[in-house]
Amino acid sequence: MLSGMKDTLEKQIGFLRELDRLKSVVRRSILSHESRRENSAEHSWHVTMVAMTLVEHSDEPVDLNRVIRMLLVHDIVEIDAGDTYIYDMAGNEGKQARELAAADRLFGMLPDQQRVEFRALWDEFESKATPESRFANACDRLIPLLHNYWAKGHSWEENGVQSADVIRINRAIGDASGALWEYAHALIEESLEKGYLRP
Repeated sequence: MLSGMKDTLEKQIGFLRELDRLKSVVRRSILSHESRRENSAEHSWHVTMVAMTLVEHSDEPVDLNRVIRMLLVHDIVEIDAGDTYIYDMAGNEGKQARELAAADRLFGMLPDQQRVEFRALWDEFESKATPESRFANACDRLIPLLHNYWAKGHSWEENGVQSADVIRINRAIGDASGALWEYAHALIEESLEKGYLRP
C-alpha cells in the first residue's frame, strides 16, 4: 500500500474508532417504551430516519441527501462536549465554545478533504441558514418532543420544564415546516391536558 494511502486510511479508521464513543453519550430523552435513556448515536440514527420519513412536509424543497449527511454529523461534537439539555439555561452557557473546540479536534482527525467536507456540514447545520439546515434542525427538535410525549413527559417532569419553554424552544420547527409545527404544537397542548407538561 502506498504510504499516502496508508496514512489516509489510518486517519479515517482512527476517526471511526473515535465515533464509537458517541454511543456512550447519554441523553435526557427516555425511549418510547420507557426502559432507559437513549444515547447520542441512537438519536443521530433516529433523527435521520425522521428526516427521511417526513421530508415531504418541508415547506421548501430540500436535498434530502444533504439533510441526512448533516444529521449524521451534527452530534459528533458531543463526544467531547457532552449532550447539553436544550432546556438547561445554565448548561447552555459556553455550549458554543465547547462544541467549536470539539469540532476542531474531531473533524481535525480526518484527512484534509474530509475534514473540510464534514466540518462544512456541521457548520451548515449550526447556521440554520439553508433550507436543508432548517429542516434538519426541525427534525432534531421534533424527535425529543415526540419522546417526551410517548414517555408521558418523563424528562419534562424530571427537569421541571414548563409549557412556555417547550413552545419557545420548539417553535423553530415552524421555520422549516408549518405542518410539523402544527402537529408539534397540538402534542404540546395535549401534553398539557394529560398532565405530561406543567403550564
